[in-house]
Amino acid sequence: MTSDIEIARAARKRPIAEIAAKLGMGPHDLLPYGHDKAKITHEFIAGLSGRKHGRLVLVTAINPTPAGEGKTTTTVGLGDALNRIGRRATICIREASLGPNFGMKGGAAGGGMAQIVPMEEMNLHFTGDFHAITSAHNLLSAMIDNHIHWGNELRIDPRRVTWRRVMDMNDRALRQTVIGLGGPANGHSRESGFDITVASEVMAILCLAGDLADLQDRLGRIVIGQTFDKSPVTARDIGADGAMTVLLRDALQPNLVQTLENNPAFVHGGPFANIAHGCNSVMATRTALALSDYVVTEAGFGADLGAEKFLDIKCRLAGLEPDAVVLVATVRALKMNGGVARGDLAHENVAALQRGCANLGRHIENLRGYGLPVVVAINHFTSDTEAEIAAVRDYCATHGVQGILCRHWAEGGKGAEELARAVARLAEDGASDFAPLYPDEMTLWQKIETICKRIYRADHVEAPPAIHEKLAEWQASGFGNMPVCMAKTQYSFSADPTALGAPTGFTIPLREVRLSAGAGFIVAICGEVMTMPGLPRQPAALRIGLDEHGRIEGLF
Repeated sequence: MTSDIEIARAARKRPIAEIAAKLGMGPHDLLPYGHDKAKITHEFIAGLSGRKHGRLVLVTAINPTPAGEGKTTTTVGLGDALNRIGRRATICIREASLGPNFGMKGGAAGGGMAQIVPMEEMNLHFTGDFHAITSAHNLLSAMIDNHIHWGNELRIDPRRVTWRRVMDMNDRALRQTVIGLGGPANGHSRESGFDITVASEVMAILCLAGDLADLQDRLGRIVIGQTFDKSPVTARDIGADGAMTVLLRDALQPNLVQTLENNPAFVHGGPFANIAHGCNSVMATRTALALSDYVVTEAGFGADLGAEKFLDIKCRLAGLEPDAVVLVATVRALKMNGGVARGDLAHENVAALQRGCANLGRHIENLRGYGLPVVVAINHFTSDTEAEIAAVRDYCATHGVQGILCRHWAEGGKGAEELARAVARLAEDGASDFAPLYPDEMTLWQKIETICKRIYRADHVEAPPAIHEKLAEWQASGFGNMPVCMAKTQYSFSADPTALGAPTGFTIPLREVRLSAGAGFIVAICGEVMTMPGLPRQPAALRIGLDEHGRIEGLF
């Protein structure tokens, strides 16, 4: 069987200018990064203002398992299939973080015959966007400590500096640090720590900004801590917003690449959905909508995280309304949700599959609760049996949605044409009656409870008094209208990663809340989820290297 990387290397890529021409762009509208990738200029994007937008399709999934779901693969396959049936479609996904690439997950840009290329570059440094975000974030960190060192004119309380540092790598040793050791010449000593770059508020800001002016305004609103009298201090107070914007000027421009079938794809931004809002950039999505009949985008992890944040954060803040939702499931993952061990997934087990379908059913109910038409994509594996596929289809029918078997991994866009026709029917019927889960005027605590109880189906939400005090303080300071970004394990509706299926009777423990005033939301951290991941016992980095021809091995 040909591997993903072998398929990607054999791709017949077209020059990126040809891909851009499909969207009506000329060479002067691009900033090429080699022959097969380019950024779209700020000037071209500004000229799209007022254009009619195409239809927006969200691809999400059941809760992820080690068995695999294939959400990105389905996103790519659906985009290629829509083009095959005569709809001009563009794909929008996120960039890959080096942390999981060298940690547990490895690289990701689709799979099989439904991939985005150039695969190797996209999974490594790509066009340098993550490095720019890391640099802009850490510039602010350096300027905060420098301000305190040189007299502290703003009277920043070093004990109340909440702005940490970031790097785009998994490193648990940096979660909690002490900086400024070594005497007065090295600044003031204080506790701090690192998050992974994808969890940075700067990443969220880049993904939510509408243009350069909006970017700088949002950067300036970042709250980095408090003064000795507990007044908030912002990046604008520090004077960092202009320099940060300079570092991010090129990174804000969306990246254009292509699928194996030479269809356009924007790959831009990369927040994780378990610790951030998990969506590609607003600029990429809006640009694609102005240039296409259809835009197919994905939200990270399961629908309880990525889709909820796409609908309640990105759509709310960017004024977007999806026309249809594709919910990806696999027979293997549903059997695992039904209690089958990973080593036994290749054996037919309809009873376990039917038990595991409870996870699928809850996601269907949640998505339809937003007023959105839903179709289930059954991502095919060779071990699936006819009885198992029929059981999933039957289960979908009991929830009033269609379950469609998709073979895009093996056949590319051709294998997802039935899905594409179903999506087009849903979108073009105008059946969407989208409404967010909660109104802006709800209190922050009520928003947290609403997500936990209506999406996760928790009985209770627990939080220590300090969290309630912070939320009340932010509410009184004018931040109460912001949406909430939940940070929670991706593996379960609950905060317990081992509670598969559709658990009930549980409590969501709220550990910490963070204010992301520039991004425009509050982060609520639940259970044991970490904003700086660690490497597993056997990280992917152990098998990554170069072969005798200088080609990358082990990343995919």
